[in-house]
Amino acid sequence: MTSQLSRFPRVLTRALQSTRLGNSPAASQIICKHGEGLTRMPPTHNRLVYTHRLSSTRVCRHYSTNSEAVEDHPAPSVETQESDYHSIIKDSERGTGTSEKHEFQAETRKLLDIVAKSLYTGKEIFIRELISNSSDALEKLRYLELTGNDIIEKGAPLEIHLATDDNKKTFTIQDTGVGMTRSEMIDHLGTIAKSGSKSFMEEVSKQPAEVAANNIIGQFGVGFYSTFMVAEKVEVFSQSSSPDEVAHHWVSDGSGQYEITEAEGVQRGTKIILHLKGDAYDFAKDEIIAETIKRYSNFVGSPIYLNGKKINTLEAIWMLEPRNVTEDMHEEFYRYIAHTHDRPRYTLQYKADAPLNIRALFYIPEHKPTLYDMSREVEHGVSLYSRKVMITPTAPVLPKWLRFLKGVVDSEDVPLNLSREFMQDHQLIRKLSWVLTNRVLKFLSERAKKDPVKYMQFYEDYGLYFREGIVTTHEQEMREEISKLLRFESSKLPAGEVTSLSDYASRMKAGERNIYYLSAPTRELAISSPYFEAMAARDVEVLFAYEGYDDLVLTNLQQFDKKNLRSIESELQSSTTTDNSQIDVNDPNSLTPEEATQLTDWLKANLGLKIKECKVTNKLATHPCVISVAEMAPIRHFLRTNFVDKTEDEKYRILNATLEINPTHPIIRKLSSLRTENSELAKLLADQLFDNAMVSAGLLDDARGMVNRLNSLLEKALDKH
Repeated sequence: MTSQLSRFPRVLTRALQSTRLGNSPAASQIICKHGEGLTRMPPTHNRLVYTHRLSSTRVCRHYSTNSEAVEDHPAPSVETQESDYHSIIKDSERGTGTSEKHEFQAETRKLLDIVAKSLYTGKEIFIRELISNSSDALEKLRYLELTGNDIIEKGAPLEIHLATDDNKKTFTIQDTGVGMTRSEMIDHLGTIAKSGSKSFMEEVSKQPAEVAANNIIGQFGVGFYSTFMVAEKVEVFSQSSSPDEVAHHWVSDGSGQYEITEAEGVQRGTKIILHLKGDAYDFAKDEIIAETIKRYSNFVGSPIYLNGKKINTLEAIWMLEPRNVTEDMHEEFYRYIAHTHDRPRYTLQYKADAPLNIRALFYIPEHKPTLYDMSREVEHGVSLYSRKVMITPTAPVLPKWLRFLKGVVDSEDVPLNLSREFMQDHQLIRKLSWVLTNRVLKFLSERAKKDPVKYMQFYEDYGLYFREGIVTTHEQEMREEISKLLRFESSKLPAGEVTSLSDYASRMKAGERNIYYLSAPTRELAISSPYFEAMAARDVEVLFAYEGYDDLVLTNLQQFDKKNLRSIESELQSSTTTDNSQIDVNDPNSLTPEEATQLTDWLKANLGLKIKECKVTNKLATHPCVISVAEMAPIRHFLRTNFVDKTEDEKYRILNATLEINPTHPIIRKLSSLRTENSELAKLLADQLFDNAMVSAGLLDDARGMVNRLNSLLEKALDKH
């Protein structure tokens, strides 16, 4: 018997998963075993539940559908299960007396069709709007209570209730808030863009700060009229919280008229009943409503009940004080918003009241981004909220290059037009983006100093985003802030040790104005490069940029801390003499000035369009020659991206290269004599030297063209043996 019981959890879990009962919103019950019989229990949210008897103890075990974690809890009694149901929605409201017909204002009639058909991008938005209006009404009532106003039904819980009826095809929402009088119904429901919440906040702003109602979601004006997207008729029952006020019933089909009558059987607050259109019957299904609430209104401060079950169970932890949020809370919330199972690598919780009201919570994923994640087609991972009501799940409040961040931004200062979906004041949005981006950069700089090892692990995974940020950002100040996060190896540091641009600048000697770098695939190739050799005599520090994008990134950056960023490839050309005056005539291992002139002229003639000029350099020691170009990095990038399908001659014309030869190198001296002794071999050697220099410059992507020439050179070299 014991062994059977021990196997039972696994068997039942597989059975439930195979039937998908735990994940189906329509599932009304989950079968649980209790002793020898079967007991039916209501499902909990996103849980598979079973019970079994072990000895005399009854145990209920919850399996999360998103985790393998298992928790044991005492099984709920029937009384507990029944007490979970709570609803204030009743069918007791009735209109009484003679109805009064009213016309919508002229501008209201004109805008109703716009609101219902084109203002919102998704019909489900009406749920968010109605919940926000109800939340406003509850906060208004709470304010009235705090300020000592006389209200009816004091002590009644402040709640929002929703109900669906698939048979009658209706959707109902009811709150226990401040309610409306007859005149308020006419003002707020008969006049479009008349925002009761906005008027209320204007009145509250005149009061002392300690009694100000800080939780009003309002300023959305036409949210109520979004109901006409889905309803052929809308009924509103409302009982004002003010004593001696009677309840009223408001009804309209949105065609231009509405009716108001007195009503009875109405609880304090407002109840709205939508009689759904034929193409909106899905909104009479509780699973559709539940999904919409979880998406847009999951963090509204007031309790929300759907068909008697509380549905908004998550806490808006970004509104809490950072010291009150535990690591476990962050981990759970991160998994919820990022739809992932890993843990956050870094967590940034930020709040500010000036220059903008901001509550932000950002996470950097632990996993390494995939190629798809890095695509610029990936949407932003940050949701925008206004007082805990979601505006959009993918908000452009951060630049595109920060799309790897997951989290939320909540700001009551976010400007909106008639619906919450379209922002009207782009200047403020840009300001919000600037503030948040700078805060993220500051946070990452602090992490880099506090734990360099962990930061380097992060940088290796996410450094490409910083490079993208520098290239795509127009403001130089922001570029330099991003560049502080870059890391490079240096000629002055041991292999494997990295430095930042800030640290490089701090080591510069007085009067130095240039930060030097060299783009190369590896440290070994960088150190053996002819360009690095040419700078060795100057004893300057050179940063080694190993990524193929670094050329473009540092070229776009141009400056850092008022210092110029210079590629040593370009520095070589600008510091090379154009004549042979520096040739040491007393050096027996060097060409004479006359021989050097004759050789450079011969090379220019034989290489033709491949080079613009040929000259002597005294900056090389172990390399025979080098290619120099005025702006090597951008030219190299341009050739790789825009000139892939062009001919070699076209590429050479764009390159406009200079070939610089080392007059003391044995190969150059031998070439000087070969040009008269063996012109065929001299020409092969000249072409090979040019290609070798192109390879060292990273300008020759396909070296297969030189294979036949190399074979010919080897053949001639072996003729004497």
